[in-house]
Amino acid sequence: MGLNTRLQLIRRRCTCLLPLAGWLMACSVHAQNAPTQSDWGGAGLWQTPTARMADEGEVAFTADRTSPYTRYNFTLQPLPWLEGVFRYVDISNIPYGPESLSGTQSLKDKSIDAKVRLWQESRYLPAFAVGIRDLGGTGLFSSEYFVANKRFGPVDASLGLAWGYMGARGDIGNPFDIISDKFSVRPTGTLGSGGEISGNRYFRGPTALFGGISYQTPWQPLILKLEYEGNNYKHEPHDDNQQQRTPVNVGAVYRLNRNIDVSLAFERGTTAMFGFTLHTNLAQDTGPAKLLDPPPPVRAQTPPTQSPEQVDWATVSKDLRSNAGIEVSKITRRDSEIVVTGEQKRYFYPAKGVGRAARVLDNQLGPDIDWFTVVDTQAGMPMVATSVHRQRFDDLLDYNIDLQSFRRSVEQDTPLPQHEEVLYQATPKKFDGGLALNYSQSLGGPNAFILYQVSADYDADYHFTPNLWWSGDVSANLLNNYDKFTYDAPSELPRVRTYIREYLTSSTITMPVFQLTTTQRLDTDLYGMAYAGMLESMFGGAGGEVLYRPMGERWAIGADVNWVKQRGFDQGFTFRDYHVVTGQVTGYFDLGYKDVTLKLSAGRYLAGDWGTTIDISRKFSNGVQIGAYATFTNVSAAQFGEGSFDKGIYVSIPFDLILPGSHVRSANILWEPLLRDGGARLDKRYNLYDLTSDRDSDLFQDNLQMITE
Repeated sequence: MGLNTRLQLIRRRCTCLLPLAGWLMACSVHAQNAPTQSDWGGAGLWQTPTARMADEGEVAFTADRTSPYTRYNFTLQPLPWLEGVFRYVDISNIPYGPESLSGTQSLKDKSIDAKVRLWQESRYLPAFAVGIRDLGGTGLFSSEYFVANKRFGPVDASLGLAWGYMGARGDIGNPFDIISDKFSVRPTGTLGSGGEISGNRYFRGPTALFGGISYQTPWQPLILKLEYEGNNYKHEPHDDNQQQRTPVNVGAVYRLNRNIDVSLAFERGTTAMFGFTLHTNLAQDTGPAKLLDPPPPVRAQTPPTQSPEQVDWATVSKDLRSNAGIEVSKITRRDSEIVVTGEQKRYFYPAKGVGRAARVLDNQLGPDIDWFTVVDTQAGMPMVATSVHRQRFDDLLDYNIDLQSFRRSVEQDTPLPQHEEVLYQATPKKFDGGLALNYSQSLGGPNAFILYQVSADYDADYHFTPNLWWSGDVSANLLNNYDKFTYDAPSELPRVRTYIREYLTSSTITMPVFQLTTTQRLDTDLYGMAYAGMLESMFGGAGGEVLYRPMGERWAIGADVNWVKQRGFDQGFTFRDYHVVTGQVTGYFDLGYKDVTLKLSAGRYLAGDWGTTIDISRKFSNGVQIGAYATFTNVSAAQFGEGSFDKGIYVSIPFDLILPGSHVRSANILWEPLLRDGGARLDKRYNLYDLTSDRDSDLFQDNLQMITE
């Protein structure tokens, strides 16, 4: 699909819904019993939400048309009780802006929804949820609601109370009037340039009831839905009011398979709706069969009798690289233990590489060796030592013990210097490089709804030592329509990001990265890194980072500081006048609930502004990660411009779940609704928290079953 494993800065907004949608159609593991999506995304009927939630890890892309609105919704279920929706709405009968800017393009609106389930359905009580629509957008379609659901056999009934857009009928009074008269009136108009969270609107103004039923027919693929909505379409954005003959909407959902739903409905008594939904469950995905992987080493029929001194370790090192994916740096002996030190180059799941390494060693060594240990390194730094008891591993392969019993025979520790006999020292590999075809896109801009680029990128590294290397990227533009991108975003700040058009269009051949990097393990749990050169597409300079990350702990703390200068638009070796010192102190905290991680950063950003970034993410046991971030600085919403503050969502999907061959990296998909200058961070190629990810043993323990594959 051409998703880059390391998004370049100029593409950070770009790789988004369409590439992900294509992958959803091809997924081999399908979400089951997922509730149907509403026209607005999220579990619901047609125009209204329900209290239902999809299984955690569910993602869905929905596109539907109800004139004059076309909606594109991306729904995420990161937690069992939390649903998020990110949306573009195309209003076809209103122009985006002046014809000189956007031609005949129609108006686009971006918005974010959130829904929280307060309690689940029980025998007597319905499921109950509260939600906000258009939480962080312009407020064109802002609405708040409470909704309950109760199931009666094949019928799932919902009833709710809505404010704002969904409650525009206003046929009942606001129940919160008993608290204050302020709840009687809802402020009108849009929220400035968008992105602001306006608490003075929430649950204010007239209200309306909504609800309906979803009926699962005896024919399993067909679901019928009937609803009564609370909007009367007499208060539409931009006075674009629509005729409504009846508030009752009716239609059907046909599930072509477990991943694709097709919807057809008749709404407002006047308008047909057609839509489709692509959905899958990222948390339950195990990926396709690894047909391109080498088979596991065949166990020797006759137990070997060689001592470690008799083994041809150069050949073993090649076997470890080709079958276990380990680029060996050395092999040593500690009494009855063999230690393989190297970097994993093939397998995303550490247990799989360790298991294959144990099989390779087991076929070579006599009975005087009891333990096999793999010391994983990253960027020349030792991260974690994983030890497997040889006999217990054989017992597991022979089905004499189960996985839970074997788990007690696996140890993960901090690698420490010990007295050991060196059996083999590898000659370090100096050069590594590869060519990739990449696709990037930008959605919802003033010049065109979709701007895209296809490029051929060559990525190379040259290692002078394991801890010192040069990195470079060369990118050749093959196809794009960014010649339509003529919009100059207004900015009251130094233009550290809004020169994106110039960086995209000034040269056919660009050099996004050209840098020298060195790393060092400074203490048992302390790591350091320094770098200099062209650090990203827009900035070059020098900087450094330190990270304290205790082995097995659920927290870490790090800091970076950088002096950078703005690069020339052609992304060569020239610079512009602007320079700045930037950096942040960052704390990483595993909250101990569902592998949710909170990252808090504070410091100075590229435009010289000071502030804080809040990043919260959920990582599932298979390595898929879903997260969102927001940055708030001392820049006002007016100075920041459209969007009010920097924010985005991201999904990281291991290539292992996509490809028929194992791969150590992930596809990182980032959606930023707008690219502005405030809150901008340096897009570094390497960071110590990612390099030290193996110090968190969750991925190893959660996928320990792969040790036998």
